[in-house]
Amino acid sequence: MTPPPPAAPSEGAGDAAPRHARRSPRASRARGVALAGLAVVCLGAGALTSVALDDTQDEGVARPTMRAAARTPTPTPTPSPTCVPAPLEQRAAATLVVGLPDVRTATEPLAREVVALGVGGVFLSESNVGTAQQVATLSAGLRAAAGRPLLVSTDEESGRVALMRGVVGAGPSPRRMAERETPEVVRQRAAATGAALASVGVDLDLAPVLDLDDGPAGGVIGDRSFSADPATAADYGLAYAQGLTDAGVRPTMKHFPGHGRSTVDSHATSSLVTAGLDELMATDLLPFQRAIDAGAPVIMLNHLQYAALDPDRPASLSPRAYALLRDMGFEGVAITDSVGMGAVNLRWDFPAAAVEAVAAGADAVLTTDGRQAVRMRDALVEAVRSGRLPEQRLSEAAARVTALAGGDTVAMSCVDVARPTLAGPTAVP
Repeated sequence: MTPPPPAAPSEGAGDAAPRHARRSPRASRARGVALAGLAVVCLGAGALTSVALDDTQDEGVARPTMRAAARTPTPTPTPSPTCVPAPLEQRAAATLVVGLPDVRTATEPLAREVVALGVGGVFLSESNVGTAQQVATLSAGLRAAAGRPLLVSTDEESGRVALMRGVVGAGPSPRRMAERETPEVVRQRAAATGAALASVGVDLDLAPVLDLDDGPAGGVIGDRSFSADPATAADYGLAYAQGLTDAGVRPTMKHFPGHGRSTVDSHATSSLVTAGLDELMATDLLPFQRAIDAGAPVIMLNHLQYAALDPDRPASLSPRAYALLRDMGFEGVAITDSVGMGAVNLRWDFPAAAVEAVAAGADAVLTTDGRQAVRMRDALVEAVRSGRLPEQRLSEAAARVTALAGGDTVAMSCVDVARPTLAGPTAVP
């Protein structure tokens, strides 16, 4: 997620890009991955379309062209004719990860409601945290009531975005870590954070940030970024992610395709990133490519608009953004940033945003307000029944979230999916 900075951005801040101080020699590697023919498979609201993004720019807008796929995606197995998937309502609910405002116990009405609905996961914020024992009891109670694998997530980046600070303690910002510590020390620090999260039942952290930013520390991204240099951001982001993994907590790389170029707070509104695809692949997208190559299990998409992808829709609701992510080789769970943020919510209400996101390619739709869960579930079900959302797309999304939680994907959707796990060294030789 992208919590608001201490001070709101000034009016008219626009798309002023942070100063990318250094350019990595590894940039050519990422550029080759993307521009060898960015072939994508977009599952829209009713049609399967193979497209590619031409690097030829017209006022910063990438033009679609038909050409051969650069990477063959992992096929979704054809369901067995004897397999019966879970009810449509259950598959729809499984794609939702929802917050529980002010809930401290699993017996409170909202907690009971979302668990009974069958959501794929819950999101814990400061309002859910009293003591470590209380959070552990809450997590255990939610899972016991669910009677199935349930993701329990939070947002613990260290620094100013630390929703579990009361459990894990205060820590330095990512920028400060990269300035003063080695990647190995950061990995050890993240492992300690992960151990504290795991001890209270959290198994998914919406961190680390892979965005590039060396602007003011209090900016929308600011010191949440490890570095403006793509290679450094990748090294340290992967070190933090590996530390979480060492402790048994799944990391989430964010905010794809890179939030560092915008100083606009997407809690309030969206903004347009005008950089071309060539530039994005050589800079902002390089840390994400490194993470994907290392086996990233979850990647979060942001709410900015990109001229190179879709100038009219935020990345979180853009089929081209998800297609780019998959073409880069990602096989894990693609999750939206919270759809209650103004960049989305001022244009699409929660139910509509859920449908748009899953149709575009999201596997998990995040909202910090679980009171919207029933409406979102119902909208997804209605969209499938009306033909606006392909049932196969919903089933795939539900299967991926179920796999991340450790559940039975065949019982959920009659399909199996890849289960990437972060492994290997934190840096590419």
